[in-house]
Amino acid sequence: LWTKLDQMASVKKYTSFGEHLRTLREEAGQTLKTVAEQINIDISLLAKIERNERQPTKQLIKQVATFFQVDEIELQNEFLSDQIAYKILDEEADLNILKVAEKKVSYLKTKRNAD
Repeated sequence: LWTKLDQMASVKKYTSFGEHLRTLREEAGQTLKTVAEQINIDISLLAKIERNERQPTKQLIKQVATFFQVDEIELQNEFLSDQIAYKILDEEADLNILKVAEKKVSYLKTKRNAD
């Protein structure tokens, strides 16, 4: 898994969810107002999400994916990876925690499937 992630890192430029959203909007030539109206949220909320001052809901991520015709899973991954990255930064945790978390996810999946 880590080799695959390293390969992806060398190909993809990493951005936050908000930066990714802004790029999608700008590349589509859309204004904040137009996008906000189309996905049915307040323009100030959209601006705050683009500046990483607010977080989107799952429903909003779905609406953004539909509006820009992009992969919803990719947007969810962008959002969740932000959450993990910010948590690691806030806690000043060592990056090895990601390896521990990967093992823990596997363990919890098996435990959940056994129930």
